Amino acid sequence: MTARGDSALPEVSISEDSEVRFLHLGTEWIQGSMLLDAPFDIELDYVQRMMAWLLFIEPDSVPRRRALQLGLGSAALTKFHFKKLRMDTTAIEINPQVLAVCRQWFKLPSDGPRLRVILADAGVEIRRAEHADRFDALQVDLYDHEAAAPVLDSPDFYADCRSALTDDGAMTVNLFGRHASYERSLQSICAAFGEDAVWAFKPTREGNTIVLAQRTPSPPTRMQLLARAEEVQSRWGLPAVKWLKIFKSAA
Repeated sequence: MTARGDSALPEVSISEDSEVRFLHLGTEWIQGSMLLDAPFDIELDYVQRMMAWLLFIEPDSVPRRRALQLGLGSAALTKFHFKKLRMDTTAIEINPQVLAVCRQWFKLPSDGPRLRVILADAGVEIRRAEHADRFDALQVDLYDHEAAAPVLDSPDFYADCRSALTDDGAMTVNLFGRHASYERSLQSICAAFGEDAVWAFKPTREGNTIVLAQRTPSPPTRMQLLARAEEVQSRWGLPAVKWLKIFKSAA
């Protein structure tokens, strides 16, 4: 199934097996997915890991916080923040056809008081004054249709992301850990946030590496991380205890 939009943007298509629906942007690369029987859960390992910011805050405070996604994908993160975490949630997406497909095929709710999707270039939109110091959780997943390297990946861009975070906010970024661009991306994030604010997962089997950066470095103890991971796993069904074996400070 396909949807055609602006000629400068990739064609959006979907595929599915008996359990999972997939989003594609002009190639066979999977740009997102949804469990047909659990559309508000997160299906892919690397997308689950982008929720690691939950390890750094008190679980009871989550519904009072705000989340922002740069790149909608199949709306897995947007739906999880809005539906499961009950957070005020914003996503920025450049391709109107991605939004249309997410609404039609991936159960993305319509905009409302706690949910909005802004059709814009994320690199421009993130610099708008109304976004400054606003978000507690920021997820960045900005690959093009060839999934070769992040579209926005400079120290200046990551500095703009840092400026959008609250003092105890955190950014998570999807990078290809086995790609030549990974070290450059990591250096750009460290330049914007400082090495002592940056954490990284080991790559998934597919090569995705999730990097987390805190606006204000506040490394928890191992016992604090374990207690938070157990709470996250119990409340929201994410495999957070397993994360601790493959997640460490980059400093």
